[in-house]
Amino acid sequence: MTLPLSADTTEVGSYFVANYPPFSFWRPEALAQARAVIESPTADGSPLGLYLHVPFCRKRCKFCYFRVYTDKNAREIERYVAALSREVDIWSRQPAIAGRRLGFVYFGGGTPSYLSAQQLRSLVDRLRESVDWDGADEVTFECEPGTLNERKLEAIREIGVTRLSLGIESLDDGILAENGRAHRSAECLEAYAQARRIGFEQINVDLIAGMVGETDENWRDSVARTVALEPDCATIYQMELPFNTVYSREGAAAKQLVADWRTKRRWVDEAFAQFEGAGYSISSAYTVVRDSNTRFVYRDALWRGADLIGAGVASFGHIQGVHVQNLDGFEPYIERLEAGELPLGRALTVTEHQRLVREFVLQLKKGSIDVEYFRAKFGVDVRQEFAPAIDAHRAAGWFVDEDDSIRLTRAGLLRVDSLLEPFFEPAHRNARYT
Repeated sequence: MTLPLSADTTEVGSYFVANYPPFSFWRPEALAQARAVIESPTADGSPLGLYLHVPFCRKRCKFCYFRVYTDKNAREIERYVAALSREVDIWSRQPAIAGRRLGFVYFGGGTPSYLSAQQLRSLVDRLRESVDWDGADEVTFECEPGTLNERKLEAIREIGVTRLSLGIESLDDGILAENGRAHRSAECLEAYAQARRIGFEQINVDLIAGMVGETDENWRDSVARTVALEPDCATIYQMELPFNTVYSREGAAAKQLVADWRTKRRWVDEAFAQFEGAGYSISSAYTVVRDSNTRFVYRDALWRGADLIGAGVASFGHIQGVHVQNLDGFEPYIERLEAGELPLGRALTVTEHQRLVREFVLQLKKGSIDVEYFRAKFGVDVRQEFAPAIDAHRAAGWFVDEDDSIRLTRAGLLRVDSLLEPFFEPAHRNARYT
């Protein structure tokens, strides 16, 4: 379920569109087709990336919907790390992957920085027996600030990380506590200072507008303090309530706690304005950058149809027009790998038109569409292909035309995820997203 255009109250359901077609249409029955593609060589030159899911956390946030674990001991973590490296090794030998350069790598979670410096080095040593990212354009590593110290940050830097992403979310300790975050603001500030001293090429800071307990005053304070840090970039999300979070299970009570969409859009707009006043520019519906040379390689490659190996429990990837997702249980995932098999759980073979839709809706999140890009890649004039939805959004004030591009207005950009479903194929509209 994506957010209806008329919605204001924060209902339970998915708002953020990360992929297309929706995950609810992926099926185990499509795995045979997926394996056939994976076992076939490719020569189309698509960029290739690697996502590594580290699913461990100190505690589960009340708004978290990812596959994470807070109860695993050292033996279980080692078993998972071994399985993860084994999965990457199996992938590296598949005909669709073998010999291809890794253009980008992303350590996500969960909390990759939950691993100790020794565990992290051990994982990377094993991974490098089968893959090499020394020449990658970007290596991103997500961190929970309270798990960091100088020794661990040095280890993260040593493994080749170029972009460090700090999941600060808020600099108000009361909000962090209420929403189940494990860290506090002092840890955020110390981790940021240490990362700067160590010299990461790019440091990103995450914020979430509309966390439970948010007010105009504490939101503006968190944003102002973040701007003062001068991060290379900042990512600002609007709080949602997917189906499997602690808050969403509280039902009607949760809806009263989370700010409405009108308020969240206003808060993000205010944050954008504060960052712009400090010399930043808007890079997407969720990101601002301090320097025009700052890149989001992982994001931009995926939004342009790059192949992605998704390694780890419940991870998803894309290989030559086929979407695949791993088994979503800790034991089944590990057992499949211990048997020497890829731990695939479901898949979807995507048509050429669906690939077009996917790239179109994802690239809308950057604030504009290059019409010529789609004409050259797909042989389609998107202004004609999607004319009814484009006309409706233009009439509503969300889109404007500029030469050979379609640009979102500021109001459109702030609600872009709610504007995407009209571009979906009819069978995928009004459906549960996950």
